[in-house]
Amino acid sequence: MTQSGQNPTALKRFFGLLKQSLQGENIDLTTGSIRRGVLLLAIPMMLEMMMESVFALVDLYFVGHLENSSFAVQTVGLTESVLTIVYSIAIGMSMAATAMVARRVGEKDPEAAARAGMQAVVVAIVLNIFIAVPGVIYAKDILILMGSSEASAAYGAPFTQILMGSSFVIMLLFLLNGVFRGAGNAAIAMKSLWIANICNILLCPLFINGAGPVPAFGLTGAALATAVGRSVGVLYQWYCLFNGKGVLKVTLACFKVQWNQVKALVKVAAPGVMQFVIASCSWIFLARLVAETGGDEGSAGYQSALRIMMFFLLPAWGLSGAAATLVGQNLGAQQIDRAERSVWVTAKFNVIYMALIMAVTLLAADPMMWFFTNNPHVHDIAVKAIRILSAGYVFYGMGMVLMNAFNGAGDTKTPSRVNFVGFWLFQIPLAYLLSLKTDLGSVGVFIAIPVAETCMSIASFILFKKGKWKAVKV
Repeated sequence: MTQSGQNPTALKRFFGLLKQSLQGENIDLTTGSIRRGVLLLAIPMMLEMMMESVFALVDLYFVGHLENSSFAVQTVGLTESVLTIVYSIAIGMSMAATAMVARRVGEKDPEAAARAGMQAVVVAIVLNIFIAVPGVIYAKDILILMGSSEASAAYGAPFTQILMGSSFVIMLLFLLNGVFRGAGNAAIAMKSLWIANICNILLCPLFINGAGPVPAFGLTGAALATAVGRSVGVLYQWYCLFNGKGVLKVTLACFKVQWNQVKALVKVAAPGVMQFVIASCSWIFLARLVAETGGDEGSAGYQSALRIMMFFLLPAWGLSGAAATLVGQNLGAQQIDRAERSVWVTAKFNVIYMALIMAVTLLAADPMMWFFTNNPHVHDIAVKAIRILSAGYVFYGMGMVLMNAFNGAGDTKTPSRVNFVGFWLFQIPLAYLLSLKTDLGSVGVFIAIPVAETCMSIASFILFKKGKWKAVKV
């Protein structure tokens, strides 16, 4: 009788927690249950990142069924690889914004938190100009440099031009969500991605295949749908910032450049950006290596596998992002032990999630890929890549949490060092040797990824236990 009485109560508590996590309330994470705080942040963060990964899957599904599907899939994948530089700056800046906003919120200074967030926006937009303009002008050359054939590059250049030209929208989407997460309001970040994705899902088939007065743009239509969808998401973010209902009271005065704020921001953001640029350049090199050893179809298979992998990994990244906000706010409140305990609770949840995902991808890779491509050769390469990449998922889960914990503390230098050694001094040389100096070919690249990621996670664990991140000032 007691058990039957407890179950409805537990279920009621769960749905109450779920409702609160999705409502968009500002949460004080310096008191109360750590597990509850992790879940309140993690649920909307996971849904947010799941929506970000849906962008790539929607494009992959629709372009994977075009007449020139191998060219189209390769273009989407290679463009996404180049855009990782934009993502790197956006994520690095958002990490800095999350750390500074969370620290100020923990110190009970919301005005300073709002100023810090908007200074990050100004800096990020200026930086993006130097990426977007060359990206539009040299789109075809970029695709060729990445290993695309002349015919494939000519076919995909308009797609790349549109996405590179609208990259400032990507920058704002990531950065403003970092500001919301730092304030403890992960639900708004989630809702902005949901809105952007709904628009993308509705517009993608319309712009690609055409209907009524709307002409069929083919591959270019996928880029148009993505750009419009993300823009709508950014408009929603701005509305939430200026409506005066959140903990952050943003006014136009917050955008006036304050050099002391910019200097403090850049100090935290520069190594944060570098850690992701280092990773992005590694992924770009690996994409080039696969294109060289596997041709257009090999490249298409690898890019398809990466899209599937990122679909599952981005929610894990969202869950791990809870560690950044919890660490930032608790360090701001001088609760160092609570900050550390928050990291281990988050890591436990993420490892369990990644273990389940590993089982799913190992068992379902074959039918999963038939849904996204009708090319048998692309399918077979993608399935092989997915199964090899999934071998390191549990270690990915642990590594993500530790990286976010460092970043949330403002210690962005440590992840940068780990990434430099792990990606450039280990992963790239290993991939090169396995793919070009053995008979493995592109499979050698696939193997190098989980091996390197596992080693990096172990190194992050050792460095986190040393505890130097606890003394960082932001």
